[in-house]
Amino acid sequence: NRTGPRPMRPERDYGAIGRALDEASAEGPRALSHRVFVDLLWEHLASTDVSWLGIYLVDETSAPECRLRLGACRDRPACSPIGLHGVCGRAVVEARAVVVEDVRELGTAYVACDPHDLSELVVPLRDGDGVWGVLDLDSRSIAAFDEVDAEALMELVARAGLTRSETGSGPAPMDSRSGRSGIGDAGRGLP
Repeated sequence: NRTGPRPMRPERDYGAIGRALDEASAEGPRALSHRVFVDLLWEHLASTDVSWLGIYLVDETSAPECRLRLGACRDRPACSPIGLHGVCGRAVVEARAVVVEDVRELGTAYVACDPHDLSELVVPLRDGDGVWGVLDLDSRSIAAFDEVDAEALMELVARAGLTRSETGSGPAPMDSRSGRSGIGDAGRGLP
């Protein structure tokens, strides 16, 4: 379990992002393009301790070690293709959001595209019962994301038309010891 006080997190105005999504979708198709969605999120989240965000697309024709391919992203390149062994892969396999407080503790269960990133949040993009991609956010601070962020982003991807199912349950923190997600295992004090 985590000891000591939680670091201060910047306030993120997900309501403002939702309103911006509504304005953007009023001018075009309900399902915003990946680029428009990523750019809109970046505009609102870059100043809130988010160092990178992007969408990885599932390529079912590729081997598991190359299954995820980078789509739209901000604000620098990232690893592509990546396998299912990392945090993004875990979100695909489990069809659940995954919150990681400190990626350094994941060992081989972490794909390090930027060695300066310290925490990560990944939200699955669903189509029925399947997952066609993930929204991935990184930060250079420990514990920059929590379940509130995960829930808000799951609502935003649905609002943007990028996911069409609410099957599965809420976010799963990743256990930094085993690399597996499960409520209560990541030292977040969850029941």
